[in-house]
Amino acid sequence: MAHVEADPVLLCVQDAEQLAELVLPADVRDFVGGGSGSELTLAANRAALDRVHLLPRVLTDISACSTSAELLGCPASMPVAIAPMSYQRMVHPAGELGVARAASDAGIPFVMSMMSSYPLEELAAAGGTIWLQLYWLRDRAPLLSLVRRAERAGCRAVMLTVDLPIMGRRLRDMRSGFALPPGITAVNLDDDAAALAGTPVTGSSAVARQTAQTIDPSLSWADVAWLRDQTSLPLVLKGILDPRDAARAADLGVDAIVVSNHGGRQLDGAVPSIAALADVCEAVAGRCAVLLDSGVRSGTDVLRAIALGASGVLLGRPALWGLAYGGEHGARQVLALLQEELADAMSLAGCPDVSAASRLRTAMAGSA
Repeated sequence: MAHVEADPVLLCVQDAEQLAELVLPADVRDFVGGGSGSELTLAANRAALDRVHLLPRVLTDISACSTSAELLGCPASMPVAIAPMSYQRMVHPAGELGVARAASDAGIPFVMSMMSSYPLEELAAAGGTIWLQLYWLRDRAPLLSLVRRAERAGCRAVMLTVDLPIMGRRLRDMRSGFALPPGITAVNLDDDAAALAGTPVTGSSAVARQTAQTIDPSLSWADVAWLRDQTSLPLVLKGILDPRDAARAADLGVDAIVVSNHGGRQLDGAVPSIAALADVCEAVAGRCAVLLDSGVRSGTDVLRAIALGASGVLLGRPALWGLAYGGEHGARQVLALLQEELADAMSLAGCPDVSAASRLRTAMAGSA
């Protein structure tokens, strides 16, 4: 592996991606960066964001520009939270703990994956705002136990991923026979199936086999209603693209939805998240918050999402790129850069605060 200098200078988030590629093993790099099928949706996420053009305002006095926001009642230094991502210790020994500490220092929420490779309580003790992400397990008992642990640990929200009844066909992982490195497991689950993720089989992803054994594909709206009744924590549904599903979620009383195609890792050919955002916002009509996930790579992307109606965004792969090359410090660098980019973009767009950013108009490239 190539050597990365101790404190590299980042000028854009893609610099972190290039540094991560130097240090990550090829199979781990593909697991983090890959999508499903032909990776059409993975590429479309980025292309769709680049088609969103902003109409900047002028003469608005941006001598004091604030990126601060509130996400699900939690104060944040910018309208960004770290997306739930599994098994982060395979990227760097600091794993989720390093990213959680970086998020705490940056003043933004950290969403802990159910498949975290660090214990929930240890992450909560790191300080900052922690939200818990869940997959719908075949056995409700460990799922509910994890919710109770989150409540006791002081987590501020529960996020249920609803777009993974089965795992998408991630061809890069299948070709490499991807399996988790030794010692990396979903430590918050007391489940024999966790060991499957570390058992390599040529032509098959061990993580996909684990998912098939542990995740319940029968998840329905009735289950969401049941979960809503089990906790007083804010409930977020992640993985909604159709406005009809968004409206139904709002009808059920969820506190927020995340417009997401799972970073291009589930249905290949699904609509880019940013392209679905405006219709979803219209469908919920302010009854719940709306966040955007998938493809965010810059402060300008954050501004685009806010202008199209989102309350904030989830940042995924870029946080892992920073973690890969520099541990906690690398993740902190990426978040600091993102906030700097957002402040610059807001200033150039004539937005002294996030409220002003939400009133920006947009134009789509290629539209009449």
